[in-house]
Amino acid sequence: MRIHGSARRQFLGQTAGVGLAVAAILTEDAMARARAAVDRAGDRDPDDIARDESFWREIQLGFTLDRSIINLNNGGVSPSPRVVHEAYKRYLDVSNQSPAYHMWQVLEPNREAVRRKLAASAGCDPEELAITRNASEALQIAQLGLDLAPGDEVLTTNQDYGRMLDTWEQRVKRNGIVLKKIAFPVPPPSLDDLARRVEAAITPRTKVIHVCHITNLTGQIFPIQAIARLARARGIRTIVDGAHAYGHFPFALRDLECDYYGTSLHKWLLAPVGTGFLYVRRPLIKDLWPLTPANERLKDDIRKFEEIGTHPAATALSVAEALVFQETIGMPRKAARLRYLRLRWAERLKTQARFRIHTSFDPAQAGAIGTVGVEGLAPAAIATTLWDTARIIVTPIVHDEYHGVRVTPNLYTTLDEVDTFAAAMERLKPADAPARTAG
Repeated sequence: MRIHGSARRQFLGQTAGVGLAVAAILTEDAMARARAAVDRAGDRDPDDIARDESFWREIQLGFTLDRSIINLNNGGVSPSPRVVHEAYKRYLDVSNQSPAYHMWQVLEPNREAVRRKLAASAGCDPEELAITRNASEALQIAQLGLDLAPGDEVLTTNQDYGRMLDTWEQRVKRNGIVLKKIAFPVPPPSLDDLARRVEAAITPRTKVIHVCHITNLTGQIFPIQAIARLARARGIRTIVDGAHAYGHFPFALRDLECDYYGTSLHKWLLAPVGTGFLYVRRPLIKDLWPLTPANERLKDDIRKFEEIGTHPAATALSVAEALVFQETIGMPRKAARLRYLRLRWAERLKTQARFRIHTSFDPAQAGAIGTVGVEGLAPAAIATTLWDTARIIVTPIVHDEYHGVRVTPNLYTTLDEVDTFAAAMERLKPADAPARTAG
């Protein structure tokens, strides 16, 4: 049957309405099921709940996914739960009605409510938190906004994020600063060992210490409070790359005692792509240059770091729904589940000599992120074979001191998917390496 003209438009309007209604029902049902699962869990220990598949099945149903693919690269970017994605689309629809009014006058002012909610979750003053588009932007505000003179030293590690190292290298070229990179074993013997390595590298010329809260390469957690305290005692500023930390495991920014902290929200918080925040300790706001120049009246205002020109309101506002989803589950339960998913495959592979686990088994030093190397296989070959044979997505990691693939599950990841990954790894052979083309 062919539908013509006004009848067709009426039909499409009706079906669109039905689709929106169904989406709303599914969204509300997913949150109701998550709340019910949490209520049933009561005060059970988070590590006990981490192994309760009936609990996590209710959480998994809150996502709209392609289950024909096993996505173990949630460290790059993660899908949002349905409640977040529907909110994002709803805000876009409102914005599009008349952007000059609905986006700027109706939606954008609500950014302040999101700031307050984020600050409460992160453990800081709302006037210390700027909403950014990702961790790189947040960190570059701090990196490029500090006044540094030729010969001033910045201390970091050789396992920090490449884009942030590139940013410091640009300051080396433009400003004549000195960039020092310390090495550390994977995994290190202890958190204290990491703190001692940082302290030993400090000189009278050190002005900034820049470290990851948890590294993107192997998932190594750093003792940020200890490093921040030894830095402040010497008048050194601390910049912390928390791209993989916030929403991954519990902490409060005020307890870290660092000066600047940047993170993404589209990884472990499960917010829409293009969200992050920058924390600046309040007394330091006035002397930190914004990445995009702002009016002088904002000199002491954290909002000067948000002066980026026209931007969508929908992304930032949807963060509020991601916070509700996380708070419903509870951060201790979430962290315990993420760690359990990593240990599920890592404990299985560590008993086999051909695998080298580069991530610590100490719960204080690691969460969901794990990196594993395979004897006789390059990271790209491992990743390609996993995709070709089992439609598994992992991240190749190549470092001067080690190599492997990074595995990052998330709350929607099932045990069957983790076990499928482990079994696929066990089937790998050196012959699986893609043939090289001559020439």
